[in-house]
Amino acid sequence: MAKTGKRLKAAYDNLKPGAAYALGEALKMIKERATAKFDETVEISMNLGIDPRHADQMVRGVVELPHGTGKTVRVAVFAKGAKADEAKAAGADVVGAEDLADTVQGGQIDFDRCIATPDMMGVVGKLGKVLGPRGLMPNPKLGTVTMNVAEAVRAAKAGQVQFRAEKAGIVHAGVGKASFSEQALSENVKAFVDAINKAKPAGAKGTYVKKVSLSSTMGPGVKLDIASLA
Repeated sequence: MAKTGKRLKAAYDNLKPGAAYALGEALKMIKERATAKFDETVEISMNLGIDPRHADQMVRGVVELPHGTGKTVRVAVFAKGAKADEAKAAGADVVGAEDLADTVQGGQIDFDRCIATPDMMGVVGKLGKVLGPRGLMPNPKLGTVTMNVAEAVRAAKAGQVQFRAEKAGIVHAGVGKASFSEQALSENVKAFVDAINKAKPAGAKGTYVKKVSLSSTMGPGVKLDIASLA
């Protein structure tokens, strides 16, 4: 039988199975238990009362967290001419057109977010099998197919988070780092939950938000009292 390590045992100490905690208390517990040798990411998981297999029940969108994610985001932009210059000036890490497409097609993908101007989608569209599975395909609904590339780059760098419900109706995302203050994490969590609530699809029936939990990268999950997120 596998033994439970001291760090993991301490992480679960005084954590009541099945208990739901208020947001502030949950964040305090998570921060105290984030004892890894790196700055752990605080993650949120929301179980929604939807069936994403139906088009009218899909939950997808973006949200700008008030305090960012604490993660350095590398941004690639498909653009030409003045728009390419605009993207570079805004801080994009990789900018190109057909040359960038060739690089990506060759398997070299060193970015976390992909943005494109509408006129470049003919080129980018051919990369669907490469970018799609990685969640990097530009999409106008997410603001990543746009002529305002400078704003899109700024938002991505500032901590904009994309979300999409999985097959089981679960949405999850990173909402900051364990080193963030409890207030900063609280405001980020509430911003994310608010975005999910606003994205409620017309086809959703019954209870929409069924369960919410928080955890750190190496820590236990802590169930939240949904009422405390209001």
